[in-house]
Amino acid sequence: SHRVLVMLLRGIVRKFVSNKNGLKYICSGNMINSFGINIYDQKSIDLDTVLYEYNDNIGNRYGFSKTSNKNESVNSLPKEKMEKIKEKLEELKLKPSGEVNKSKSPGDQPIYDNIESIKHLLPKKPTNREEREALLKDTFSRQHTYLRISLTERCNLRCQYCMPEEGIELTNNDEILTSEEIIRLAKIFVKAGIDKIRFTGGEPLVRKDILEIITEINKLKELKTIAITTNAITLPRKIEKLKKAGVNLINISLDTLKSDKYEYITRRKGLERVLSSIDKALDLGFSPVKVNCVIMKGFNDDEICDFVELTKDKNIDVRFIEYMPFDGNKWSDYKLLSYADIITTISKVFPGFKKLKDGPNDTSKAWKVPGYAGQVSFITSMTENFCSTCNRIRLTADGNLKVCLFGSSEINLKDKMRNKHYDDDDLLQLIGFAVSNKKERHAGMYNIKNMKNRPMILIGG
Repeated sequence: SHRVLVMLLRGIVRKFVSNKNGLKYICSGNMINSFGINIYDQKSIDLDTVLYEYNDNIGNRYGFSKTSNKNESVNSLPKEKMEKIKEKLEELKLKPSGEVNKSKSPGDQPIYDNIESIKHLLPKKPTNREEREALLKDTFSRQHTYLRISLTERCNLRCQYCMPEEGIELTNNDEILTSEEIIRLAKIFVKAGIDKIRFTGGEPLVRKDILEIITEINKLKELKTIAITTNAITLPRKIEKLKKAGVNLINISLDTLKSDKYEYITRRKGLERVLSSIDKALDLGFSPVKVNCVIMKGFNDDEICDFVELTKDKNIDVRFIEYMPFDGNKWSDYKLLSYADIITTISKVFPGFKKLKDGPNDTSKAWKVPGYAGQVSFITSMTENFCSTCNRIRLTADGNLKVCLFGSSEINLKDKMRNKHYDDDDLLQLIGFAVSNKKERHAGMYNIKNMKNRPMILIGG
């Protein structure tokens, strides 16, 4: 019983209900995940069978043993122990359900809104570059050097794996980061060791001030790469200006080479414009041009070798992405075609297909058909995750920091930035706090499927 009490006092319990007095508690947004709590849905968990989830790095920090999903009975707890637990829950600012503010968070996602309540958990305020860089290293020694910034939630396509069929409720414009705020945050991250920034969306090219943002960020001398991921519908008329502004790497999303399928998956026309964008990018010297293709069984798996053929005479890196679950995209393992299965399919047509050496933080596994100008890569998030070398963090269009694509926890940087009492290093403290709570790996595709997260379009591709 003492062990149960200690764990509860540390904030490990996600939520519980007392049937005897009708009290229902769930962790308020600012507490969730600051103690390594995994996010499930908002259903109550009966007090008699409280579900404890231990986060390894949090467990190590506070001396708990490494365990997961362990059920403990609390029937035997004395009445006085229960009263102490309830008092401590109130002290930790756990709120009765219904009082939790979820208005700023789609899909029940927690946001650290009340920073004061976790101030004692924040790392020391940095005073030099070495200390700033240290804040971007997590408890598993992963140094984060790559920031993905979503510029907008808006898109000119409606891709089925990205956006729910019923659409999404967009954030009010005054809650979207301004160009000045994006530039300020980029400078903070670069001072802490970020050397690659990728702009995503929604569709980043629908943002009217994108060129001004990139031009300013390109002035940061420590930044090595400015990349953009786009559906390329409007790229042909903007690509020269993007290059002049500082973009030196382009990823183009394309899931089919057939017009009817393109219109089906995107709910829009435009395949020819995308294909012309690839050629124009190559002509302007982007090398390689990366083509992102989400493979879905029964939809485009018959085109795998056609995509490989794109690499024959052009320096194109075709990147096959395993189908991943997000809110509203109706993911199922039936639609998932694994990395191993795709390799088998390609090898039957291209017997010499061979593995290349990958970089230390590459998300993709690189392969090549001998004699071809380009290469083929595989992003294997579902069947062979690369969490152990992940160096990426994400900034959503509405100003929240996500340290894991598949994690539900977020920290609100926008509101703190708009508070004049927070300087750059105060914001970096919050960033360091979020990074320090990054888990060792994601929860696995079947667990991810049942966890609340944003639709992909609200995260940033």
